[in-house]
Amino acid sequence: MWFKNLQIHRMTTPFEITAEELHQKLAEHAFRPCSSLETFTFGWVPPLGRHGSQLTHATNGYIMVCARKEEKVLPASVVNEIVAEKVADIEDTQARPVRSKERKGIREEVLQDLMPRAFSRSNYTFAYIDPHNGWLVVDAANTTKAEDLVSLLRKAIGQFPTQLPKVNGNPTDILTRWLSQHTPAHNFVIENQCELRDPDKEGGVIRCTRQDLMAEEVQSHLQAGKQVTKLAIEWSERLTAILADDLTVKRLRFLDVVQEEAENSYGDDVASCFDTDFALMTLELSRFIPALIEAFGGLSNEKITQPNG
Repeated sequence: MWFKNLQIHRMTTPFEITAEELHQKLAEHAFRPCSSLETFTFGWVPPLGRHGSQLTHATNGYIMVCARKEEKVLPASVVNEIVAEKVADIEDTQARPVRSKERKGIREEVLQDLMPRAFSRSNYTFAYIDPHNGWLVVDAANTTKAEDLVSLLRKAIGQFPTQLPKVNGNPTDILTRWLSQHTPAHNFVIENQCELRDPDKEGGVIRCTRQDLMAEEVQSHLQAGKQVTKLAIEWSERLTAILADDLTVKRLRFLDVVQEEAENSYGDDVASCFDTDFALMTLELSRFIPALIEAFGGLSNEKITQPNG
């Protein structure tokens, strides 16, 4: 359950729905398997999986949710081969070429024929809502998955205004300064991985992994004008991650000291273990996220709209 990536969204109005109320709303958009002709389905499942029935899981005011997407898998090579055979058969038996519109129709027929027999695969996207501090945090490696989950939340709740956090500083400049001047923000330690990009759109990209980033080889690229767009860090001896200049966090790993605290507090069942992990993870992230935002200059001109009445 420990998140491995963070896509951080700022809620621009107070979130005043309880976990139970949210469960009822999500239930209207609960996951169901694909029918024989559907290419995918997307809906809510219990964060506890088969060990729970609630579509929300609340701990210390934080609310966990989980979305499941099931997709039918049809290898393009298989589809293309069958389409090619059908096209060749028509051209041979009818002595005429198959135009693009007809070929497209043949492809649709092939897809409909194969779909009921296609394998399916599922992926799960976890997120938690922090009503007190106004954050939605999604465990997703890319923005598309996070946006899909946010859209599904909006469909369930109605209005759910969020935006990516806007900070006063320029994250690219700040990460570059950290590395070039060896001066990361308080409690941040630079690790051994980074991505450097030329500011010119046509410029090159250099990725350094398991290297001494203070070495002359790396620093010379900074002196030549390259900018840091990703940087591996350790924070407060509690976690490591890669920070990106779009404020996403990847390859998040909670260090052994945190994991051991969780293990020492585990109960006898899956639900209590999940609860412990969730409580400790959100405790750490409730400290890390503000520290991250502050390191980039703090939130810029934030206005939270209060509800009517």
